[in-house]
Amino acid sequence: MTRNYPSFVSTWVATLFIATLFIATPSVLLVGFAAGNCWADQPDADHPATEQSAENWIELFNGKDLKDWTPKFTTRPLGENYRDTFRVEDGVLKIDYQNWDRFEGEFGHLFYKTPYSNYRLRVEYRFTGDQIDGGPEWAIRNNGLMIHGQTAESMKLDQRFPDCIEVQLLGGTGTEQRGTLNVVTPGSDVIIDGKRNKQHVIQSNGPTYHGDDWVTVEVEVHNNRMLKHIADGKIVAQYSEPQLDDGTPMTGGTISIQAETHPTEFRKIELLPLGN
Repeated sequence: MTRNYPSFVSTWVATLFIATLFIATPSVLLVGFAAGNCWADQPDADHPATEQSAENWIELFNGKDLKDWTPKFTTRPLGENYRDTFRVEDGVLKIDYQNWDRFEGEFGHLFYKTPYSNYRLRVEYRFTGDQIDGGPEWAIRNNGLMIHGQTAESMKLDQRFPDCIEVQLLGGTGTEQRGTLNVVTPGSDVIIDGKRNKQHVIQSNGPTYHGDDWVTVEVEVHNNRMLKHIADGKIVAQYSEPQLDDGTPMTGGTISIQAETHPTEFRKIELLPLGN
């Protein structure tokens, strides 16, 4: 059965419908715009720390002195800055060999005071000058960021390197391609593609930097779940489950830099703590 409503009722319904459109549409648009911005502001899943504000970064190197850092050289007691190798000049932390005559196996490391497990580490470095006489060929334009390391106090007097994961810093020789940010495993192993990789040096896809220009690299560390080496904003190495040679999980540890026979400079070493 068809109902015939008075004309004024039809007019009132039409007016109410149009008014509802004008009121509701801006709200719908506003909600949609806000939702779009919310998604746009989400950090990249591969780089969760990049969207965090700069004030959250901790300056591990203060640009003035070696405060909060402790040297350890092979065959030398903890705390001895052998031949004044680690020094700060003009706001730059230098690994300098001007007081050396010849290298005789005294590898050095400079340890930061606080161990970390989840963080993003960013450094600016460059290689300068020539390698000290007696240094091994593989150590030319070679340094490292030692992460998940043992404590300096636990190192043996004659121990050359801490048990750790090394984020290898390499410089090109002018002709030879030597990609930076390789994975090196002194006293340790890592898991890559689901398999335990026992190579001592695992090649990355890092770029080669010739000359003495400053280079910025990053390391992203999520406990022992995932670790990433980043150069030019790109992940060049990725692995998980770092572990000591005996299988003990490495879930965190010390951070140190090396004195490995080639003069090196750091003008920034900073860390952004990440959540668990």
